[in-house]
Amino acid sequence: MNKVILIGRLTKDPVVRYTPTQKVVCQFTLAVDRPFVNKDGQREADFIPVVLWGKQAELAGNNCAKGHRLCVEGRMQVRTYEDKNSNKVWVTEVIGDRIEFLESKGKTSAPPVSADGASAPQPSAMSGMGEEVPFGEEIPF
Repeated sequence: MNKVILIGRLTKDPVVRYTPTQKVVCQFTLAVDRPFVNKDGQREADFIPVVLWGKQAELAGNNCAKGHRLCVEGRMQVRTYEDKNSNKVWVTEVIGDRIEFLESKGKTSAPPVSADGASAPQPSAMSGMGEEVPFGEEIPF
């Protein structure tokens, strides 16, 4: 089985191109933190090239920018080619099948905290739809 799931940040804006047959392709590099710190106490990252095709490529190209945090699901691919000096070049990349936009640069997923340490209430996207019922209370229908 060849399945890869990565969560990381874009190192620069995605590059979107079209093939001669008008298929859309998007390429970018994802900086993925390693799950440990080095001997100096610093967290290191791997810089993993990702390729998306079709609708996923369009979504990433239109909605992502340097610093955005993404989850990419796909497969690892290793390919070779000969460069102009006839040297064999190996390329390892992730071919993404699915992406999720996790957050933009500078935004955090944690809600703001008030001075007394309690989470501040957040306006809901459904706030115009009626009164919010606290968890654990009976819903009247």
